[in-house]
Amino acid sequence: MKESMNCPKCRFELTVQSEICPHCGIVFEKYFKYHPERNERENAQSPVVTVVEEDKAGSLRQLLFQEAQQSPMIYFWGRLLIFLGLIIWTWQLVGSSIDSNAAGNSFLHLVNLPFHEAGHIVFRPFGAFIASLGGTLAQLLMPLICMGVLLVKTRDPFGASVALWWFAENFLDIAPYINDARAGQLPLLGGNFGHSAPYGFHDWHYLLTESGLLQYDQVMAKAAFLMGSLIMLLSLLWGGFLLLKRIRP
Repeated sequence: MKESMNCPKCRFELTVQSEICPHCGIVFEKYFKYHPERNERENAQSPVVTVVEEDKAGSLRQLLFQEAQQSPMIYFWGRLLIFLGLIIWTWQLVGSSIDSNAAGNSFLHLVNLPFHEAGHIVFRPFGAFIASLGGTLAQLLMPLICMGVLLVKTRDPFGASVALWWFAENFLDIAPYINDARAGQLPLLGGNFGHSAPYGFHDWHYLLTESGLLQYDQVMAKAAFLMGSLIMLLSLLWGGFLLLKRIRP
């Protein structure tokens, strides 16, 4: 159960306490500062406080599909171009084989790589196994952090759908690395190869060897590729629905 109030400007009903109206975007403190008569009027009236049951499903739906304030149409056209680009890119990545390493040969791999290497450093205090796994964890966590900020902080669900697409792309980027655990044919950072590098240099050769799962490297790679493909398609459905919702409110 919780109390609700109405925005003094647009009269939008707020069911959670907030300093900003999620509908029109005004900051209440600043609004009352420049409109003191409204503040006095609100205080003079006996506000009707309604007690409503908290609708968690409705809150989640609002978080996923409603912006803090309606964006201009120029934003829509920019987002549409991004969305079309992601469709083409998805077609190229999902339609390629794991052995082709399409994600690893794209420029986005150079974006993922610094987060991967930073993950080894961040997770090093937790031991050699977690430090080795930390590279993969970090490049998966970063898109999720961006998605959370875009959803909760800036209330930009379309931006969050793009971050989810990036999260999915990282699975496609990781899959060839897992698949290479036994073969050791992929070039590694520093010009090494898995088959000639010291033990532990190839993350997934080390991880699967230590866990006794080395013979399942190709199966795990296919599972990672499939998961990334499905999440990528889900992100496109999310983004496409938001664009359709913008032109057909």
